[in-house]
Amino acid sequence: MTAIQRKTRQPSPAEMAKAAFDWRQVAYHLLVSRALDELEEKVLVPEKKVLYQFSARGHDMAQVMLGLKLNDPHDAACGYYRSRPLLLSLGVDVADALGSSMARAGGYSDGRDIGVVFNYPNPGGPAALPMCGGVGAQYTPTAGWAQAIEYRAQVMKDSSYDNAISLVLGGDGSVATNGFWSALTIATTQKLPMLFYIEDNGYGISVPSTFQTPGGDIARNLASFQGLHVLSGDGSKPQDAALLISEAVEHVRSRQGPCLLRLKVPRLQGHSFQDTQTYKSAAYVKREWSHDPLPRLRSYLVPKILSNSEWNQLEAQAEAAVQQAREQAEARPVSDPAQVTRYVFAEDDLQQRGGQWTEGYQAPAASETPNTEGQRINMVTAIRKTLDHELAVNPRVLVFGEDVGPKGGVHAVTLGLQEKHGADRVFDTSLSEEGIIGRAVGMAMAGLVPVPEIQFRKYADPAVEQLNDCGTMRWRTHNRFAAPMVVRIAGGFFKCGDPWHSQTNEVQFVHSPGWKVAVPSNAADAVGLLRGALRGNDPVIFFEHRAMLDAASARCPYPGDDYVLPFGQARTVTEGDDLTIVTWGAMVERCEKAAEGRSVHVLDLRTLMPWDREAVLASVRRTHRCLIVHEDLGTAGFGAEIAAVVADQAFLDLDAPVARLTMPDIPSPHHPTLMEHALPSVDDIRAKIDYLVGF
Repeated sequence: MTAIQRKTRQPSPAEMAKAAFDWRQVAYHLLVSRALDELEEKVLVPEKKVLYQFSARGHDMAQVMLGLKLNDPHDAACGYYRSRPLLLSLGVDVADALGSSMARAGGYSDGRDIGVVFNYPNPGGPAALPMCGGVGAQYTPTAGWAQAIEYRAQVMKDSSYDNAISLVLGGDGSVATNGFWSALTIATTQKLPMLFYIEDNGYGISVPSTFQTPGGDIARNLASFQGLHVLSGDGSKPQDAALLISEAVEHVRSRQGPCLLRLKVPRLQGHSFQDTQTYKSAAYVKREWSHDPLPRLRSYLVPKILSNSEWNQLEAQAEAAVQQAREQAEARPVSDPAQVTRYVFAEDDLQQRGGQWTEGYQAPAASETPNTEGQRINMVTAIRKTLDHELAVNPRVLVFGEDVGPKGGVHAVTLGLQEKHGADRVFDTSLSEEGIIGRAVGMAMAGLVPVPEIQFRKYADPAVEQLNDCGTMRWRTHNRFAAPMVVRIAGGFFKCGDPWHSQTNEVQFVHSPGWKVAVPSNAADAVGLLRGALRGNDPVIFFEHRAMLDAASARCPYPGDDYVLPFGQARTVTEGDDLTIVTWGAMVERCEKAAEGRSVHVLDLRTLMPWDREAVLASVRRTHRCLIVHEDLGTAGFGAEIAAVVADQAFLDLDAPVARLTMPDIPSPHHPTLMEHALPSVDDIRAKIDYLVGF
């Protein structure tokens, strides 16, 4: 039944009973939200104590009502920059909310992030997942949380998740984003317990909603979307909003599938404090204020439910709470600048939410000594065996991506894993890298160990926003949240190249704070690094070089089911005294061949974040020469970072310039002859060795 149909009749007693709210709470939180907005707009922003302010006026009543419906300890919501009323209804301390807006110590981020970018771990209760500054970035992680709810209930048999739901909030502008459509596809195809709440205020900053979706009504456009219950109505009318919110939550909680609830709400202030709304006519603004939910709520409650004096008392209580919060927030210091570099990666004190370690996970015993006997296997088999073992011993591990199921992956790495572990553990996804990584973020925050696959390096580009947001999560929430996962990405040249399947560009991930980056060059290293990543507490990019997956030089005996290789430890490939070569990935094989007959110390970094600068510097100080060889482009490639460190810290030890051999600044050419001309060849490396040694 749509909201339009409901308006033609009086709701039944049963409907009203389901829509019951503690109206005193609704009113109080709404009044607190208004008082906070007014304080910021009239005092704290002009005094420059709040630098970014986004008013929730008009959006507030329905948000409060929605938040009060989140009553399961495994419920989670993810909003955006206008979602503070929801946070207040979930129990966020008013002083924390205001102190975060003022970027003071404590609160959401300890002053590291904009105050309106909320998070609320709320252990033992409904959580507010870390919001992002990017519009639409909230959708796919919330879909991942919803999928984790189903997985934990159905596969892990944890009945405490049976009634939990996942809620995402977005404005009408966000329905044009990748994230919205990707999450919609995930939720409907998987029949997930997810509620999409669209607050339609008619504008995305200054752009009318008709620019975001045809006709400006996403609910009408999605009326025939398969597997989606669609509701629409007026979010400024207390009774209408109560009925629609209750129906939407009940639909999702009763496992009837996802629901999209669109409520029309007025945006009573500008997009942000600086927005004067000159693009709106005076008549339009006046009409918006006539839909202010605050006086409508008062008229609805007084005198039927609350007396006039009770309402006035709530107003006084809200004002007092905000004034007390102001005193507490202004008394808070700015956080210690010396601590601002903490929590890029996991430290001894665990995050409050996210990852398996926060739920008591204990890693099995591990060994750093590999088994070196037995049949040599290629990297494909080594990675598959590692995934197989970790799937078997850890029910939290899930492997997913495009074509990883029955096909076994386009590189055959996951062949047979779905048949052995089931489609709940190893599964195919819709064709959306935003959705693959975004849902992995939500799953990781829900305590699972997602292992998403990106088929080729270039294909990760649509997911860059989710990758960046995941990497910064621990830092920007001041260790309140983290999303440890292992993203497997294939890339690099193979028998031929091209601009779409053969790029490496690993430096982009190294430059993304919070990601560890592994680039193994052989089967044994692949096993040790992958197992360490799966048992760790940080997000990891695991780069699988296409040319090494079945290369003879990369074959090794399987090092064992307990073999774990720490990150940041380079491997000595060849010993020598005349020159240090620093390399990784497919170039290791070429450097080793080029070093034959020469006294060259070849170092395989194995991981680029962290990288073993101590081993590099120690070798260079001994050989007095350094050559860096990598497949990625020369300009701003990771070799430039190594060269800078060597020049900075070992300059007086050098007998020759620090040199690099890389691809030229072009995409990978397709024809093998062109490709090999562009790649550093064995002959190129050998000639460079001779030049530097004879310098």
